[in-house]
Amino acid sequence: MGTELFAVFTSAFVTFFVVIDPPGCAPIFASLTAGASAAHRRSMAIRSVLTAGAILLFFALLGRPLLHTLGVSLDAFRIAGGIMLFLIAADMVFEKRTERREDRAAEVASDAAAKARPVNEEDISVFPMAIPMIAGPGSIASVMLQVARADDWATRGAVFAALGAMLILTMISLLAAGPLMAFMGRRIETMITRLLGVVLAALAAQFVIDGVRRAFHLG
Repeated sequence: MGTELFAVFTSAFVTFFVVIDPPGCAPIFASLTAGASAAHRRSMAIRSVLTAGAILLFFALLGRPLLHTLGVSLDAFRIAGGIMLFLIAADMVFEKRTERREDRAAEVASDAAAKARPVNEEDISVFPMAIPMIAGPGSIASVMLQVARADDWATRGAVFAALGAMLILTMISLLAAGPLMAFMGRRIETMITRLLGVVLAALAAQFVIDGVRRAFHLG
């Protein structure tokens, strides 16, 4: 039983790591808080992760009843979620995801300039950091899929533990955004993003296979 729970924890942790991508969030956070005080950066990092965590926990606990209310089967959601994750993986491999994140950061920065307000006064904790950087469509779909695959509360506990560990890691990445980017460099970040994209593509394919197998009772 302990081995099974560890396998569930590891699978969920890898999925959340690939989708949320803490190393990828770090440079965007660093650019959005450029020139801000250390206290402001720390506040934004904590609030971003707490807000995203609340959103993901909501969908983890109530996502399934919500689907039932909308008349959507869990198998259909597995297939749709798998396809969505695969598209995200393709974007990561071909660096489209990073480009979009940088575009979002540029939009927020330009809005701040248009309002003639200093960047360090901008509250970026809810948008764009919590939504959609951390709790985006991919991570919401992932947490719902992982909880849906859990057959009992012990397994769900392993999924929630993996989510909690990932949120803590994300907060650490945001708090250490400046030093982390200086250490990694652009080339290393790109290499890691593409490698994780391949891993996510395989996990997404597995979600689709599971959904099709259960929907058509293929065993």
